[in-house]
Amino acid sequence: MTAMTDTGASGRTDWRRFFRLSRLSAVAAVLLCSIILAALAGPILWPHAPNEVNLDEALVAPNISHPFGTDNHGRDVLARTLAGARISLGIGVSATVLSLLLGTALGLAGGFFGRPVDSFAIGLTDITLAFPSLLLAIAVSVVVPPGLMAVFIALSLVGWPTFARLSRSVVLSIRETEYFSAAIAAGCPSLRLMLRHILPNCAPYLIVAASLRLGGFMLGEAALSFLGLGVQPPTASWGSMISHGRDFLHAAPWITIFPGIALALTIISMNILGDSFRDYLDPKMRG
Repeated sequence: MTAMTDTGASGRTDWRRFFRLSRLSAVAAVLLCSIILAALAGPILWPHAPNEVNLDEALVAPNISHPFGTDNHGRDVLARTLAGARISLGIGVSATVLSLLLGTALGLAGGFFGRPVDSFAIGLTDITLAFPSLLLAIAVSVVVPPGLMAVFIALSLVGWPTFARLSRSVVLSIRETEYFSAAIAAGCPSLRLMLRHILPNCAPYLIVAASLRLGGFMLGEAALSFLGLGVQPPTASWGSMISHGRDFLHAAPWITIFPGIALALTIISMNILGDSFRDYLDPKMRG
């Protein structure tokens, strides 16, 4: 009991020490949590609906009634920014989860079983990485009808190689350890060996990679929506709002500025936290 208590206390101390030494990470965590809470509760608490049209208040500058102003249809930009947060965050998280599952499964199988599974996994990964991510995502979006599903599929198909290569490299390093050889000699089933011994060792690295990749997926959604291949009107996402507001940059710049700021702050916060988690999990970076 004492050992367990000491371990728990040590873990809590490490995290407190981590946030105390990296105040920027603490600020990023608070900012990201605030954005998520606003995305979840904002559309419920804010009186204006995101798709409520009021042409009498078209292109109204930010004021008390409309803190972020209105667009050319009289729709409240704050309401659309809050609603768009759900779409952008939802697509980012969904694409990250699917990419994580696909890439990890392929990387684990290739690293564990070796040839010919490994040759197939490496070949498929190299082919995917040979194309620029945005270009490949655009190609997929052209084939699939524009919309949420198109963005989700496109981002997932270009994101999995990161997790495949990472999980494969961890598996290859684990295969050289004595306990892995002992488990094989003892007749441990392959599935149990992967789930009980290999996957837990991969998890910290995959979590860090996912946190860093999430911001990239959100930026990819914004790029596809900006090009008209992603979320379609009147559904609001940060990318579609930025695309819609580009025609009014001189008359009503707030249509683009506020969702752009929200997107930038979210991605910056995620990248800071991802870098901090990576440094925290790397023993060489911990004093």
